[in-house]
Amino acid sequence: MKKSETVLAAAVAACAAFFLAAPAMAYSAKVRNACAGDYQNFCAQYAPNSTELRRCFESNRKGLTRTCVTALVDAGEVPAKYRKKR
Repeated sequence: MKKSETVLAAAVAACAAFFLAAPAMAYSAKVRNACAGDYQNFCAQYAPNSTELRRCFESNRKGLTRTCVTALVDAGEVPAKYRKKR
């Protein structure tokens, strides 16, 4: 394999590893504690830290408790605009 092909293969592998790992990034302990009730009420059918759980929280964001939303905003999981009063 030529050096340029090796470099390209390594770059592709690094990008793939990054994007495959991204959905598996865990919520912080603060978010897990603050959102435990919301998880049970809206999204218990999804595995913790899964892409599906994140989508479920997104689709149910108007029903999430203020405590959960604040923790998600503080963790950088959702934009600050989600903190608006309902």
